Amino acid sequence: MKAVIIDDRYESHALEREEFKKAGAEVVEITNVNPSDDQIVAECKDADAIVVNLAPLGAELLGKFEKCRVIARYGVGYDSIDAAAATEKGILICNVPDYCMEEVSDQALALFMACARQIRFRDASVRKGDWDANGPTPIYRIAGRKFGLVGYGHIPRALHRKLKGFNLGEVLIYDPFVDEDEIKKAGGRKVDFDTLLKESDYVSIHAPLNEKTKHLFNAEAFSKMKPSSILVNTSRGGLVDTAALVDALKSGRIAWAGIDVHEQEPAPADYPLKAMDNVVLSDHKGFYSEEAQADLQQKAARAAAQVLMGEIPASVVNKAAIKK
Repeated sequence: MKAVIIDDRYESHALEREEFKKAGAEVVEITNVNPSDDQIVAECKDADAIVVNLAPLGAELLGKFEKCRVIARYGVGYDSIDAAAATEKGILICNVPDYCMEEVSDQALALFMACARQIRFRDASVRKGDWDANGPTPIYRIAGRKFGLVGYGHIPRALHRKLKGFNLGEVLIYDPFVDEDEIKKAGGRKVDFDTLLKESDYVSIHAPLNEKTKHLFNAEAFSKMKPSSILVNTSRGGLVDTAALVDALKSGRIAWAGIDVHEQEPAPADYPLKAMDNVVLSDHKGFYSEEAQADLQQKAARAAAQVLMGEIPASVVNKAAIKK
């Protein structure tokens, strides 16, 4: 059997090779990060399994894969793969659903704390020789305040666990797909989106990006938030309307924002958020740690190897393909 790793982005694939060795599969690597469709077809036409990072696999490409039984994605999302076409061909799609949940929740917490305590502004002020308790906005005590989570998957649940030591007044959760009793049992209160915006002092975004959620945080949403509120986004840049966020921060409609993901990446030279004192920025590195990367490589390959050994991994996202 043959397993192909598409758009190679790692220094070593020893972990993947070890997993596929258990299934008796040979591993072939497409070593450039942006392979052409012709390259992909040439190697994957007779592949039994594929592990892919960011290369898009549309219906036309999938139609040329003659033997493929499984495509494993390095990550949680799999929107780069045509799931309907894969299902029709009986190709299982697997992801790594618990990938980087500790890292991204850490990043959200770090951005929140940097905003709440104005660390970026304080650091810059001290380096300039200033020594002044005043800042761009007042600092408020965290204890007793309300924290809003938009989405309640693996990552926000990890963040919720880490927030329990802050003695918050309440954790509000907006996720229409999670049962109210489950949220209550976890120590949160399920609310609708408007209630979360109006009542939360801090809001952390953990929703998927799709047609319904694009620019979920727009001018209307910001108009409902508290002037003292902090927004954190470690999910997808397109969930936030950047122009509306800039206006909200400049006008005092909200107080601070901690942003790890951006509508345009890399951020352009004239990115307006770069010039703002009440914004903390990072370069979409919330996912990263050495341990998370190793887990990702191993778990993606393990799921694909399981299929080659006749097993059904728990991480299959297109269950309808199993029957085919």
